[in-house]
Amino acid sequence: MSQQPPLSSAPVSTELRHWRNALFVVFAFSGLSMATWASRLPAIRTTLDVGTDQLGLVILAMSVGSVIGITQAPGLLGRWGSRGTMRVVMLLVVLGVAGIALGSLLGSLTVVAVALFVFGFGNGCLDVAMNVDGAAAEGRLGRTIMPLLHACFSLGTLCGAALGSLAALVGLPAGEHLLIVAVVLALIVAAVLRFVPLEGHELRRHANGTATAGTATEQSTLTGPIPLAAASGTEPVARRSLGERLAVWRDPSLLLIGVIMLGMAFAEGSANDWLALAVVDGHGQAEATGAAVFAVFVGSMFVGRLLGGPVVDRIGRVPALRWSALLATVGLGVFIVTDVPALFVLGTVLWGLGASLGFPLGISAAADGPGDSTARVGAVSIIGYIAFLVGPPGIGILGEHVGILTALVVVLVLIVLSGLAAPAARERRGASD
Repeated sequence: MSQQPPLSSAPVSTELRHWRNALFVVFAFSGLSMATWASRLPAIRTTLDVGTDQLGLVILAMSVGSVIGITQAPGLLGRWGSRGTMRVVMLLVVLGVAGIALGSLLGSLTVVAVALFVFGFGNGCLDVAMNVDGAAAEGRLGRTIMPLLHACFSLGTLCGAALGSLAALVGLPAGEHLLIVAVVLALIVAAVLRFVPLEGHELRRHANGTATAGTATEQSTLTGPIPLAAASGTEPVARRSLGERLAVWRDPSLLLIGVIMLGMAFAEGSANDWLALAVVDGHGQAEATGAAVFAVFVGSMFVGRLLGGPVVDRIGRVPALRWSALLATVGLGVFIVTDVPALFVLGTVLWGLGASLGFPLGISAAADGPGDSTARVGAVSIIGYIAFLVGPPGIGILGEHVGILTALVVVLVLIVLSGLAAPAARERRGASD
């Protein structure tokens, strides 16, 4: 039976602590940007005067941009390194938010669609970059931080949703709100990235699925080489052939981890894109209520990720994923079938708790296997982002014909499939000990 590797109790250097804290902020940055857009979706739809099906097609631009971004991220990391890649793609996120604001103020569907593509590309690249860098930091620290990093993402979404609810309540136009947030995001980029390691060759093939703690190389400055494993013959991602990059897709267990990512990304992404609108259109509530319920969802996600690490360490990844799928299924089911506010809010809480650990545990499981951890993380991220590509327009088009709540039944089915695929995420580190 595989076991979790022992956690390190070694003191953390100042540079390493700054790196970890910078990643906390980067994850929060991504969540804040996503939730700001999602929480003002009803207001933007009203401003643009479009139907749910048209809005779904506009969101498709963001989904396509996201998928292109994650496919390009490993190469960019190999060429520019963590800091250079994050700086460029985070600035693209800022430009995307500002562009959505401009399109909303102008009432231009085209401007919003182009801005969403840029926004999606930036966040797609950032998703891979920050998760790969988080896995590297986790290996250097010798302790589990991935759930905490994703908790910071949820904290960012919670702040974004709460501010969106407040902005809707006081009647602040969505365009003006998004412009203010764009300025805040730009200040974050300027403040934190100097603490992220610089060189591209820090991201190496993760040959053994582990990080060797306490080596001489690991004690070097964070702006120098930081191999993730003691292995020979490693080379930067950007220098490997296309065939070598695609070889990771031949691993059946990785594809099953992708199924987990698909279902859980649908569980999370459908809420990001449609929960506020489902509360307004499906349950007949006000826009401010929709934004508030969305804030409840992201708050539940945050709590699940903040407290989930010790639970996973105690019961293991597979049981944690199965319980997550069960909670998400029950919660989304309750949200769909009842118009009673107290009950659909309770369902939202369970939905958020259930969806909270799927993505970070999928990333950890992908990085746990043999071979190139950057390519494996990128591969499961691509599979997960299929949910963001197919989900928003699919749910929107289906919702236009059968209602948004009925359309969410599709998400229920995918969550069940992710629970069935949970054994593929079993811990492998230390299995051979």
